[in-house]
Amino acid sequence: MPQRPKSILQVCDLTAQLDLQSTSHTLQTSVERVDTTSVVILWCLYIQAHTFFVTPPPSPSPSHAGTPYPLLSTPLHPGLIKIPLESGAKDEGKKDEEEGRMSPSAAAGAEDSKALVRRMLREVLVGREDPEGFFVMCLSALGHQETRSQFVSLIQPLSTANSSLHCTLTSIYREYFSKTEDDELELAMALSLLEMKDHRLSTPSQESRCRQTRDRADRRKNINLPQGEPWVKVSPPQTARETELEKSTHVYKYNTETLGTSQTVCVSTLSGSISKQDKFEQGYQKMDEGNLNQSEKPKHSKNRRQRRKGPCQQIVGLPCSPSAPPPVLLWFRRDLRLRDNPALICSLEFGAPVIPVFIWSPEEEEGPGNTVAMGGACKYWLHQALSCFCSSLERIGSHLVFLKANHEGNKVGSSLSTLKELIKETGARTVLANALYEPWLKERDDAVVSSLQKDGVEFRMFHSYCLRDPYSISTEGVGLRGIGSVSHFMSCCRQNPGSALGVPLDPPVSLPTPVPWPQGVPLDTLGLARMPCRKDGTTIDWAANIRKSWDFSEEGAHARLEAFLHDGVHRYDKESGRADAPNTSCLSPYLHFGQLSPRWLLWDAKGARCRCPKFQRKLAWRDLAYWQLTLFPDLPWDSIRPPYKALRWSTDRGHLKAWQQGQTGYPLVDAAMRQLWLTGWMNNYMRHVVASFLIAYLYLPWQEGYRWFQDTLVDADVAIDAMMWQNGGMCGLDHWNFVMHPVDAAMTCDPYGSYVRKWCPELASLPDELIHKPWKCPASMLRRAGVVFGQTYPERIVTDLEERRSQSLQDVALVRKEFRHYVDKRSGCDLVPLPPRLVSEALGLSHRDGDVVTAGTQFLLPVITRMEFKHQLEDPEADAASNPYNAVLKGYVSRKRDETIAFFNERDFTASVMYEGTQRKERLENDYRRMEGLSQLPAPRGRARRTPTANDRFSIVPGGAVTSLM
Repeated sequence: MPQRPKSILQVCDLTAQLDLQSTSHTLQTSVERVDTTSVVILWCLYIQAHTFFVTPPPSPSPSHAGTPYPLLSTPLHPGLIKIPLESGAKDEGKKDEEEGRMSPSAAAGAEDSKALVRRMLREVLVGREDPEGFFVMCLSALGHQETRSQFVSLIQPLSTANSSLHCTLTSIYREYFSKTEDDELELAMALSLLEMKDHRLSTPSQESRCRQTRDRADRRKNINLPQGEPWVKVSPPQTARETELEKSTHVYKYNTETLGTSQTVCVSTLSGSISKQDKFEQGYQKMDEGNLNQSEKPKHSKNRRQRRKGPCQQIVGLPCSPSAPPPVLLWFRRDLRLRDNPALICSLEFGAPVIPVFIWSPEEEEGPGNTVAMGGACKYWLHQALSCFCSSLERIGSHLVFLKANHEGNKVGSSLSTLKELIKETGARTVLANALYEPWLKERDDAVVSSLQKDGVEFRMFHSYCLRDPYSISTEGVGLRGIGSVSHFMSCCRQNPGSALGVPLDPPVSLPTPVPWPQGVPLDTLGLARMPCRKDGTTIDWAANIRKSWDFSEEGAHARLEAFLHDGVHRYDKESGRADAPNTSCLSPYLHFGQLSPRWLLWDAKGARCRCPKFQRKLAWRDLAYWQLTLFPDLPWDSIRPPYKALRWSTDRGHLKAWQQGQTGYPLVDAAMRQLWLTGWMNNYMRHVVASFLIAYLYLPWQEGYRWFQDTLVDADVAIDAMMWQNGGMCGLDHWNFVMHPVDAAMTCDPYGSYVRKWCPELASLPDELIHKPWKCPASMLRRAGVVFGQTYPERIVTDLEERRSQSLQDVALVRKEFRHYVDKRSGCDLVPLPPRLVSEALGLSHRDGDVVTAGTQFLLPVITRMEFKHQLEDPEADAASNPYNAVLKGYVSRKRDETIAFFNERDFTASVMYEGTQRKERLENDYRRMEGLSQLPAPRGRARRTPTANDRFSIVPGGAVTSLM
């Protein structure tokens, strides 16, 4: 028994040795041990070989009599679709059908085939099958003629349920039945050559058989074909003649690298006329040359045509169907997730192959000014996140194409040119992306959209990075009073709600993939995780601790969210400032890079058992920061309040370096800065502590702190960091009404010294009450702890904190006095020039209609100003201690402790009033008895007394209040 053929050439060889009837019998006995895909391909090869040789078809077998379309009689597999064979049997079946003669078994088989088609249609609707595969299976189940006559009626219900899918299937149906036999032969031959890689003809008997078949084909009469007949060649190896030939033709490359090989099949159309016999000989000659060159290579597995893992069961390595729509480009930026990704979900609606692409353009990311949009820690996180996201795409049958844009110096930037090259390479006509809101990136995206639309390419942008689109926020109906605060921002959102937030989207189970993947670059080529080298050539791995501290994947983001909602959220409202306990979510880097959508986070937070309003409010702060950035594009480097640009900042680079390296001599500040350097993160309270120390006590400009945070934070966000540093630097829209003391703040965030002991281990042996102020420790205690100032632990870089704090207040007062035209005379608040967008809203113009004030008189708006600044303006030379609105915040163990103190003080006051009233009544009673000569009342047996019983020394509150009632 000859071997089962695996290509059209082998079918031709088998047919040349036997007759068509014997070949048919050989194929029927072979399909019992193969899968569905091989059956479809095998019979397609047989039918195309039969068409190629123009041999009269064999008569139908008796088992096929009475059926409209003869099917394979051998049962292949449960649910396997049987394949229609000879055209002669089709004609006879058609005749029987016209005469109304159909056996009951045949009618039942037809009904089963329709039921199978309906089941497959449900698979298409739920996304487990693509439209192309569904149409092919319909052809196999119903046959050519039945599909032509009944397919339109079978998919008719989709015209109302899913019009997009109905249009796709209709276009496939029309294009398929308008194809010629030449098109079908071209496709079948291309499919067969994809199988040749795993079954090379290396033995002498096989080679002689090929030559014998070619000789027999030469002896057949020539068949005239139309000009431009398709021909097939295997590209490696190429000769000079073949290279010239390829230049004169239009070539489509089907790269099968997904199979682990580098085979490339080129289907080309010649401009001249070539006889079918010559093309056949050329194909044999090129195939033989390729086999001889590949004969020394090790043999690979024969089962090359395997299905992809995951729900999307597509044959790997098959070229696109001639009726397939052009691919869709899915441009990923900061939305590296599968869950709740609107652009990703929308790409599935086209029914076309999806090409996920990431373009790295550092010049465009940076934008104008000194934004430090992508620091070292952010780049490293992005590298790891891209690697994890690519793995996630591979699990659903796709992968991420990395491209590095070459800056050409044009106005639009390099992403546009890269996209145009990719569109030209892939033939895509649609680009999808999720929007970014930095002004320079939005300007870039607008230019890309405009340019691509001029070229006839559709570009769709989706909103998902923030809960609210910052360009849609309006102050209409709310006014400008209190602008900059989160309360004012939330009022604007409530007054002008915009579109509904919606429900988070589930991840797709599969992605339709293109066969010719565009050529990308390796991830390492982007240079995101590049490490510096020493002089001796060794690498400085500064990110080792960052790798140990974080899970960079989307699954890691959801694991952290779930863990926080089960544990940390219960303590977040009261204890979120604690640095020595995991009371925060640590989700900020995942939000920044889009591995977790804010809508998904809010949805889960609202559905948690403990609904913490303070935690949900943080998302409003995030949206507020992006709204401010859209209003003030210079936010990362230029102060919003004009007078504060003239502040006399210090230029001591030694102080800045000590602050950056955690060598200030103040343990709480040093511990936070060391944590930042090693892990790329610190909680929000500690960020306030180190920012207050840099600005209020070291006199260093806020821009230095902003740039350092942008370079070292893994969650460095231009909008959030710029807004917070401006507020901390006294020049933002919202003044911080507090200043963190570097020692007293430890009572709140690290009352027992655990945080300092972790990041400053040289101080671990000091007692709890002195670990945050080691300079007050006795010399004997320092010797026992092994602490030597200047050697094991640095000396304090500044000593008189109160004096430096007073000097900072005096500088602010002098600047505000010098620029009095920026100070409101009635309220004492600072005045800020309004951006044109806010002026238009204040004048009743709508920016949505383009009515924006662009010229005219400058409008100044009073904004929130710290009370101690207003009081200091009256006496600029006064010190901070004499200011009744001193903003230095003293530490506390917890908010609960403050509430306990207030409760006990109120209880003690009430009790003391009642006790005084009782004593006064007793004195009056005793005086009356003495005057009347009556005996005195007996003295009470004992007095109620209160004694502290709590073991926690921080629970012993002043004023005699205790934690329990006696």
